[in-house]
Amino acid sequence: MTEKEYGKLVERLSPKSPIGKDCVFAFVIGGLICTLGQVFMNWYTALGLDETQAGTGVSITLVALSALFTGLSLYDNLAKYAGAGTLVPITGFANAIAAPAVEFKTEGFVLGVGAKMFTIAGPVIVYGVSASVVYGLIYWITTLF
Repeated sequence: MTEKEYGKLVERLSPKSPIGKDCVFAFVIGGLICTLGQVFMNWYTALGLDETQAGTGVSITLVALSALFTGLSLYDNLAKYAGAGTLVPITGFANAIAAPAVEFKTEGFVLGVGAKMFTIAGPVIVYGVSASVVYGLIYWITTLF
């Protein structure tokens, strides 16, 4: 079987993706996650927090909920329907950290959870911290003159 014949076979046997439906689900679920964040923002502001403190509270709440839903295998079920809609940055990042930790918990807390927790998100964290240190040094040096 040639490569071209194999490609035609794969195309014929592969299920067709309902891209329109997938886009609608991603839009709706992503919008609902953002709406939930706004609800928390309004609630924290009503409790008397200023905008910065409320924003921090929203971030913490969304990360905690995402990690909890990942641990309970609810986030993956949601992602099956919502697709990219669950990749709203903060919830998707929390899921990326929690999912490997849950997957490798049978290997123990140190070599399983601790070692695997940052396999996906680790490079992002390292790059973010490194870039902020470099930016901070450049800023500090430019303010000296």
